[in-house]
Amino acid sequence: MSRRTERLSKVIKQEISQLLEREVDDPRLNNLISVTEVSVSPDLRYAKVFVSILGNEANRTDMLTGFNTASGFLRKKLASRLGLKCTPQLSFHYDDSIERGARVLKLIEQIGNTK
Repeated sequence: MSRRTERLSKVIKQEISQLLEREVDDPRLNNLISVTEVSVSPDLRYAKVFVSILGNEANRTDMLTGFNTASGFLRKKLASRLGLKCTPQLSFHYDDSIERGARVLKLIEQIGNTK
C-alpha cells in the first residue's frame, strides 16, 4: 500500500467516524459503532470500510443495511470535506475482530484460572 492510500484510508476512517457521531440520523446507526479499518484500492476509486458493533446478529444486519442506505450521503459528505478529484465508492463490511479478541482473552483467562 502506498503512502497516499494509507493517508487517505486514515482520513476516511476519521471522517466517517465523525460523521457517524455528528451528522448521520439513521436509528440503525445510533448504536456503539466503531470504524475499525478502511482499505482504499490502489486507484483510489473504492474503499472498503470495516465496522464493528456490540450486539447480536440482527443488530449487525440492520447496521449493514443502514450503512448501505447511508453510503451515498457519506460519500457526498466525504467529497465536500476531502476535496478529491474522485471520491471513493464506499462498501461496508462487518469486522468481528473485537469479538474474536474478547473470546481469546476469555480463553486465556480460563486457562490461567485452571492452574
